[in-house]
Amino acid sequence: MGHADTLLAMGGAFVAAAVLARLGSRIGLPTIPLFILAGILLGPNTPGFVLLDDPHDLEMLSALGLVLLLFYLGLEFHMDDLKTGGKKMAIAGCFYLLLNVGAGLAFGFMMGWGTSEAFVFAGVLGISSSAIVTKILVDLGRIGNPETKPILGIIVVEDIFLAMYLAALQPIISGADDLAETAGQIGKAFAFLLVLALAARFGTKVIGKLFATKDNELLVISFLGAAVLVAGISEKFGVADAIGAFMVGLILGSTASGGRIRDLVHPLRDAFAAIFFFGFGLSIDPGDIGSVIVPVLIAVVITLAMNLTAGIVAARIYGFGPQPTANVGTTLLARGEFALILATMAATAGLDPRLSPFIASYVLILAVLAPLVAGRSHWVAKILPGGRRPDQEAERQPEEVSASR
Repeated sequence: MGHADTLLAMGGAFVAAAVLARLGSRIGLPTIPLFILAGILLGPNTPGFVLLDDPHDLEMLSALGLVLLLFYLGLEFHMDDLKTGGKKMAIAGCFYLLLNVGAGLAFGFMMGWGTSEAFVFAGVLGISSSAIVTKILVDLGRIGNPETKPILGIIVVEDIFLAMYLAALQPIISGADDLAETAGQIGKAFAFLLVLALAARFGTKVIGKLFATKDNELLVISFLGAAVLVAGISEKFGVADAIGAFMVGLILGSTASGGRIRDLVHPLRDAFAAIFFFGFGLSIDPGDIGSVIVPVLIAVVITLAMNLTAGIVAARIYGFGPQPTANVGTTLLARGEFALILATMAATAGLDPRLSPFIASYVLILAVLAPLVAGRSHWVAKILPGGRRPDQEAERQPEEVSASR
């Protein structure tokens, strides 16, 4: 593709994503499914205008978007968040993972697409979208609600699990020949993660001095260079590039420059993440979705059931009533960026080609359904044990919010 064509494709991708996102904001939809939809509509697999014939032409930009997404997530993550939450937060988060990841793994084996594919299903069905969850909490004005603490606690536990899961998954889906080779690759990956974890634990002061500068331009160049470089090194050690970027974010987020880095990376994250989601949409053939729509709908029902069950357990742990229980279960429903990361990894590893349309359809449905269901959680509360009438619960909710503040 020529230089002019590349610029046209990039500019068109940004404009298309912006237009659909603006339209979606008017009806309260998150941006992620709209970016994917823009890629599907303007890709080579749908009739009409084709912006880009080969999705691989945006591969490097998409990879950068993925790196920045996980880098930002690392910046937002703090081990202190888990410590201050105490035992309740850890129990609620682990039980959520046990239910959802376990259900995803069982569903994967039930599908019979292969062992590697089953482990991908475990992550797809098991991990919530922190981006969409955060957006739902802000949009619905629930940041001060008492149930928001366990919701964020579950997200923190998921982030910890995410690092270990990706490190273990990489050698599994890359097709290691035997158990010894698989164990060796996992060991190498965990050793690399251990080095990064030790840097996060003991090297923050030294690293903070290296990145200390009042010049924003130098700071941007420095943290971008570190995130991309470590992401590349991670790949060499069998760890997904995204998780290497996550660890860099974790380290830099604890330095004195952490706050400024968060502010500076935010627009970069949004811009290149849009290209990542758009590029994923380009690779989806809507004609393939029909072949996976039945398992997708089954997976959506399973996710709904597991989230409500996890919400009930969290409510028991924290002593919540039906409405906060429904809020927990419905807010955590969305699946997004991490599922698409797994789709990219699966496609690169040459796994079953049905995984990409399955994951795209699953993410689209839940990314649209989650904010709609969360906004009407009082309906869900009615069917939970001890459920109240919506008007009674609505009267009680402001008191809970006020008390939490």
